[in-house]
Amino acid sequence: MNSGKFVFPQVMEYFPRWVFNDAVAEYNGDYRMRMSCFTQCQHLLFGQLAGCKSLNEIELILKAHAKSLYHLGFDCTVDSSSLSRANETRDYRIYEKLGQWLIKKVRPMYAKENIPDIYLPGWEIFAIDSTTISCSVKLAEWALGKYTKGGVKMHTVLDLRGSIPDSIYVTNSRYHDSNFLDEYEPYKWAIYTMDKAYVDFEALHGWTMKNVYFVTRPKSTMRYETAEVNYNINELVGIVGDEIIHLTGYKSSKLYPENLRLIKYYDAENDEIISFITNNFDLGPLEVANIYRNRWAIETFFKWIKGNLTIKALWGYSENAVKTHLWVAICAYLLLAWMKAALKSPFSVTQVATIVEKSILTKVNLKELIVPEPLTENQNDKELNLFD
Repeated sequence: MNSGKFVFPQVMEYFPRWVFNDAVAEYNGDYRMRMSCFTQCQHLLFGQLAGCKSLNEIELILKAHAKSLYHLGFDCTVDSSSLSRANETRDYRIYEKLGQWLIKKVRPMYAKENIPDIYLPGWEIFAIDSTTISCSVKLAEWALGKYTKGGVKMHTVLDLRGSIPDSIYVTNSRYHDSNFLDEYEPYKWAIYTMDKAYVDFEALHGWTMKNVYFVTRPKSTMRYETAEVNYNINELVGIVGDEIIHLTGYKSSKLYPENLRLIKYYDAENDEIISFITNNFDLGPLEVANIYRNRWAIETFFKWIKGNLTIKALWGYSENAVKTHLWVAICAYLLLAWMKAALKSPFSVTQVATIVEKSILTKVNLKELIVPEPLTENQNDKELNLFD
C-alpha cells in the first residue's frame, strides 16, 4: 500500500470481494436492482468507518468529495433514498453470510491472545450477553418491546481472546435472553460465561450432556443442598466457599438432575459475597471467578460497537433494514480487527477504529497510522536535551 492512497480504499483491500459476490449470487442481491449490491455495501461500510450518523450524512460527505470518488474506490455515489430502499428490500442474509465468513477468518488470528488473570492455553472461552437498541415502535412495529416501547436486541457470543464475535442473533426486545441458548450451537469442551438472565436449567443440562462448560451466577431463588465441601481453599485471594451441590427445587431438580459446583467469592471492594455456579469440577475456584469477571469484556464490546461504529441511530426500521445495518457494523468491526492483526498494530480495535474514522479521507500509508515507529536512541537523546 502506497502513501498516495486514501485510507478508505486501503481498508477495503481486506474486503473479501469473492465471498461477497457468492453471497449476492446466492440471495439474488442484484436481481432487478439499479444499484449494485457492492455499491450499497461500499456506501454502508464507508458510513460505519467514517462515523456517519445517517444515510443523508453518507450522501453529503461523498458528494462533497465528488472529485475524489474514483480514488476512494467508488464508481459512483448514490442518494440516501436509494440506499434506504436497498436496505429495506435487499436480503440482509448477504451481509450475514459475509459477517460469518469474516468471523471464521478473523477469530483464529487472535487464538493465542491472553485473557486477563486466566491461564488456560488452548481453551476456547466465550461470553454471552445481549444489548438493546431502542427505537420508535411506530417506525419498527416488528420490534415491539416492553411497555409498548420499541427495541431491537442483539444477542452476541464473544470470544474472549481478542474480543471477536462468534455469533450474532437479532430479535425484538421482548425475546428472553435464555431462549438464545436453544438457538445457539455451542462448541464442545468450550467454556461459556453469562449472567443470571441465561440460567435456563433445561438448556444448561443439554449443554452439559454435549460436554460444554458454563460459568454463571445463580438466581436468588435457587434451592439446593450441599453434597460435598472443598476445605482446601485460599481465603487470601477471596475464595470463601467451594461446594458440590444438588438442586432441590421441584422443577429445577428435574430439569438439571446432575451435580453442580458452587463457588463463593468475597468482593472486598463492594464488601459482598458473590456466588458462581459451573458444571466444571476441575478448574481452580479462583479461575472460575476470573472467568466470570472477564465476562465484562462483552459489555466493553457493546460500548465499542455503539460508540465507535454507528448503530445508535438506525439507518432503516424494517426488520430487514435493521439486520442489514447491524451486520454491516459487525463486518466493519471485523475488517478493522483483521487489519489490526495483519499489520500487527499495538493499538486496540477501538483505537484503530478511532484512527481510521479521523483519517478516512486523508492520503497516508495506513500502516504508518496504526503501527507507530519506535523511538530511536537519537530521538530519545533529543527529547532529553530539551530538559538540559
